[in-house]
Amino acid sequence: MALSASHPARPKEATGCLVMADGTVVWGKGFGAIGSAVGEVCFNTSITGYQEVLTDPSYAAQIVTFTFPHIGNVGTNEEDLESQVESAVGCIVREEVTPESNFRSEQHFAEWMAAHGKIGLSGIDTRAMTRLIRLQGAPNAVIAHDPGGNFDLDALKARAAQWSGLEGMDLAGLVTRDGRATWNGGAWALGKGYRTVGGEGLPHVVAFDYGAKNNIFRKLAEAGARVTVVPAKTSLEDVLELQPDGVFLSNGPGDPAATGEYAVPVVRGLLERDIPIFGICLGHQILALAAGAKTMKMFQGHRGANHPVQRVGGTWAENENLVEITSMNHGFAVDGETLPEGVVETHRSLFDGTNCGISITGKKAFGVQYHPEASPGPQDSFYLFEKFVGMLG
Repeated sequence: MALSASHPARPKEATGCLVMADGTVVWGKGFGAIGSAVGEVCFNTSITGYQEVLTDPSYAAQIVTFTFPHIGNVGTNEEDLESQVESAVGCIVREEVTPESNFRSEQHFAEWMAAHGKIGLSGIDTRAMTRLIRLQGAPNAVIAHDPGGNFDLDALKARAAQWSGLEGMDLAGLVTRDGRATWNGGAWALGKGYRTVGGEGLPHVVAFDYGAKNNIFRKLAEAGARVTVVPAKTSLEDVLELQPDGVFLSNGPGDPAATGEYAVPVVRGLLERDIPIFGICLGHQILALAAGAKTMKMFQGHRGANHPVQRVGGTWAENENLVEITSMNHGFAVDGETLPEGVVETHRSLFDGTNCGISITGKKAFGVQYHPEASPGPQDSFYLFEKFVGMLG
């Protein structure tokens, strides 16, 4: 990969490129869908789970740089999809995608990318790309793939420069489901698929879908809840009509302050009625906003499956000072300096000290910035689902 703020000549074998808003051009070999897409370039340090990453709606309008060099080697399958809605627009990888080697594979990674409209770029020095993001922040860029190698670099640069970026953008309304649904899928087992759980008589959780990963709902069901999933813009009145024992706020993409314009009043109404609340990622940020805190855009964000988080206090951080190995995906965070009286920090990142969890004094309400359903620990954080369902009754 060569980084240049000018327009370097296209290498003969290059069929793909990344053009950043400042004019930097990176040449590589394109795969997957043909065309171009604009987004924010981020990096993810996970060694496995690339299919789950690329179908996580939290990555909507983002181009994921994988730091692990061999992406695509286990192929893809339908069981590992996290969602069917919009998610990452493309990815950047080091090595060319090779034939898959996994008995569960149903489709080659490049073919799967093409079928899902995602653009890939291989042959890139992903270490250099990661350093660029760490030093300069996550850039806006256009990723493009043309087997003939025909690229209008000036037009691609202009498109990247004109894109507004994620700050101030509400994407939850774009990726949420259209209507209400009952969730009954549980844990997956080899040769059996996802088991059916739930049913009448269990605590009822109404789960807001701001761009949720399916595995979150599975974990709620496995913890003993009956789950009803509702769209992001569901009103307080409609939620109350469902008579929830508790409310869950999901992960999702975009700026929490923008999504909060319609989500925060609903959450405040739930808090006033002392309805138990559990939020993850964007849901955690929405809960913090509803409690009076502020959120901020991060310089490079946290994305990966190896982030250490320390329990630092509060009702829900029992065994204080223990460290959980967590999965993260966020470019915004709760500003810990703005937590008002009565909002306690419960978890903190050991990478940079940013807030990773809160609880609200006098309320059965808490949230975490990371993804406890992703099992990187592998089970370090499942206690959060058990805690939440255990306080419903």
